[in-house]
Amino acid sequence: MSAHDVHVPTRAEVLAGIDRPTAPILKTISLVLAAIGLLVFVIGLFVNPDRVWQALLVNWLYFTSISSAGVMFVAVQRITTARWSRPIIRFLEGYVAFLPIAFVLLLLILFVGRHHIFWWSNRIPDIAEKRVYLNPPFFFSRVILIYLVITLLSLWYIYTSVRLDVGIVPEGGANWARGLRERMRRGYRDERRELHSTHSLQGKLAVFLAFAWGFGWIVLSWDLSMSLDPHFQSTMYGWWFFMGAWVTALASWTLIVIAWRRYLERYDLIQDKHFHDLGKLCFAFTAFWGYLTFGQYLVIWYGNLGEETHWMRLRLIEGWRIPTLITVGLMFVLPFFGLLSRAAKVFLPTMILFAASTVLGLWMHRYLEVYPSIYGVVDNIPFGIWELGVTAGLLGIWGFCYLSFMDAFPRMRVVLMTSPYRDEVQVPVDPRTMEPLPAHE
Repeated sequence: MSAHDVHVPTRAEVLAGIDRPTAPILKTISLVLAAIGLLVFVIGLFVNPDRVWQALLVNWLYFTSISSAGVMFVAVQRITTARWSRPIIRFLEGYVAFLPIAFVLLLLILFVGRHHIFWWSNRIPDIAEKRVYLNPPFFFSRVILIYLVITLLSLWYIYTSVRLDVGIVPEGGANWARGLRERMRRGYRDERRELHSTHSLQGKLAVFLAFAWGFGWIVLSWDLSMSLDPHFQSTMYGWWFFMGAWVTALASWTLIVIAWRRYLERYDLIQDKHFHDLGKLCFAFTAFWGYLTFGQYLVIWYGNLGEETHWMRLRLIEGWRIPTLITVGLMFVLPFFGLLSRAAKVFLPTMILFAASTVLGLWMHRYLEVYPSIYGVVDNIPFGIWELGVTAGLLGIWGFCYLSFMDAFPRMRVVLMTSPYRDEVQVPVDPRTMEPLPAHE
């Protein structure tokens, strides 16, 4: 074998051990956290309803934006026909499992908890344009429709990805999901045709999802986050919001890949080069998030308009100052300077440190988006049992959804890793005739 030859694992080699059931203790911990969160939330409904609903919004924005960004990154791998991520991308596809639950929680926030969160649900806005934009029927229909479109496209895309593997590995997954896998396999044709037809469909879905995700999360960030301040507005806010979710999806994925490699003991398939690539992505988008943050701050600073400067100033005075500075340190300073070297990316303890810094930093970011706009200037910030309890609950729900997905289906993209036709998808073909398409198509 020459230095340029690459070993392509056989299907048997890939499948060996990747269906190892997740440790039952993990699902138990997730359910315990979910139960604690539910108990705290129910108690809070009687003791401090404002705080528990506001904490629910913070965590909804946090977990849902990360999960949606994770699915979007999976779609980007199809848009770019990437091959480097094939052994690890399924670990990110599992993020989609939380999105349907998030839809139910969104309905609860909008129709049950809105009076505890949104100022405009308790009084008519003074600004004429906001009376139109924040009119409840328009607001609810807009938010629900946008989130529903993003979720349905995300589910459809991941379904096509998983079905490709389920068709040839029907036994790959837990017994409780066997019926689901059998339904997914109906109409499954020969491997080559399925590979090309799936690749072709995903090319369309990925583009539609990219437009829906980018536009949709900009509007959702305006409606569910920026609108909490009656006067603030920023054209960069939506980009700032979803790029925070994007880099945190990459950071959390890095942590999860590290955990799966160790649990499955697949050091042959998940290699140091993958962590180098993940580290470069985390570094690059940390830099971009920092650029957006400073760019937004700089424009507001030199514009010196009261309706803009008050939002930034509020988060840099009194009780909010220290959390804001900590957030900047966690989201930018620590991971940016920490991930400059290659060694920090491939040495797992440092990679874990910097990825965890981003994951924690975005939670504080979401908290500082919501709470200061509601509470204004305070000496002691509202942070305690209600915020911690609801966060634990959402973490438990997210963990249970993710683990259930990963147990139900093959844990790696078996077809794209082992099929003799796997690299044919680099040249698009007509899935009906299997003939190469002209370049302009």
